Amino acid sequence: MRKLSILFVAAFLAVPAYAEPPKVVKAVAHSTGMGWNFDVTLEHPDTGWDHYADGWEIVTGDGEILGTRILHHPHVEEQPFTRTLRHVMVPDGTREVFLRVKCSADGWKDSGYKVTLER
Repeated sequence: MRKLSILFVAAFLAVPAYAEPPKVVKAVAHSTGMGWNFDVTLEHPDTGWDHYADGWEIVTGDGEILGTRILHHPHVEEQPFTRTLRHVMVPDGTREVFLRVKCSADGWKDSGYKVTLER
């Protein structure tokens, strides 16, 4: 019985702990004439350098990546937090884009967050 318990605990500890992906709390796009600025607010249970929200990107409905914002450090004490990506070129006629999010432990995930572009 003891061997079985030890094996169970060892197997349980070997399974990676997947946290929720970063959550987009708010996103606003501003037309700047030739491009767009995106202000994106994320929330994620950052634990430090080993697991933190480390990026987001703007994607068309066809999956074309228009811009990527890399986050270079954890935001353990700053939740939620907002960062901006400037001068994003959006194809003519595009009326909506989507946000994908990334954390250092779990990689890229679709956030399901849609941003409507209004000129």
